[in-house]
Amino acid sequence: LVFPIIARYSQHIEPRSTLAKTTYILSSGIAGGIEICITFPTEYVKTQLQLDEKANPPKYKGIVDCVKQTVKGHGVRGLYRGLSSLVYGSIPKAAVRFGMFEFLGNKMRDESGKLDSKQGFFCGLGAGVAEAVVVVCPMETIKVKFIHDQTSANPKYRGFFHGVREIIRSQGLKGTYQGLTATVLKQGSNQAIRFYVMTSLRNWYKGDDPNKAINPLITGLFGAIAGAASVFGNTPLDVIKTRMQGLEAHKYKSTVDCAVKILKHEGPLAFYKGTVPRLGRVCMDVAIVFIIYEEVVKLLNLVWKTD
Repeated sequence: LVFPIIARYSQHIEPRSTLAKTTYILSSGIAGGIEICITFPTEYVKTQLQLDEKANPPKYKGIVDCVKQTVKGHGVRGLYRGLSSLVYGSIPKAAVRFGMFEFLGNKMRDESGKLDSKQGFFCGLGAGVAEAVVVVCPMETIKVKFIHDQTSANPKYRGFFHGVREIIRSQGLKGTYQGLTATVLKQGSNQAIRFYVMTSLRNWYKGDDPNKAINPLITGLFGAIAGAASVFGNTPLDVIKTRMQGLEAHKYKSTVDCAVKILKHEGPLAFYKGTVPRLGRVCMDVAIVFIIYEEVVKLLNLVWKTD
């Protein structure tokens, strides 16, 4: 979760050097990778709950039961199934998100170099769509398939590279790009909501003084609020995305068909499966990423002698 970092970075109006931009991308990517290693069990539980269909009947009674069953059947390592795809994608995702946000931000800033809430919304939307198409869709598809595979009687994916090879062998490259529409809608709305809320809070805090400094802890708090807003705002899209990327995605003809079937067979509450673990991860994300990011920046600045 690097969007609060991007938001703070975007406060600087003066041009940045290529080395400074590279430092940002690597720092946010590394911080994001470390963060997901720490919080992935919440992502795992969220995904399992979203895949758990009411009609089957449900495999899990709730968050605690999901954790218990996973640890009992696969050990603690089972809670980290699918982690590798998110770790490998952390730096590319940060690069795409940052690149698109900066590109759109430079086009939309006013004469004073400021972004208002509406402009922040569209910059976030563009960044979310770009990262969904280029990085997130294949990354998430592989993650969901790996997690879903673990609930099978005979799991077939022995590791990241073996799993990717098997997916491509049986389904072609399109097997790693399932649920693209839902992913674009989810990531686009994710970043749009987050940047809108983040920009609104930052502008409110600064008031009439655009040069007023914001304490990193305040920025982190704003990031947590923005993240929570996105969780409540687009978890239904996240549920649809997960179903479209699972091992039983063939049951759905399209994103709309998936939504209709979930509503028909499981009711409206099914669209909010996994909300609690997803919300927990967002809150932990902000704190962890901010702490790690600052330390990684210091380390890279020492190595590269840049500001």
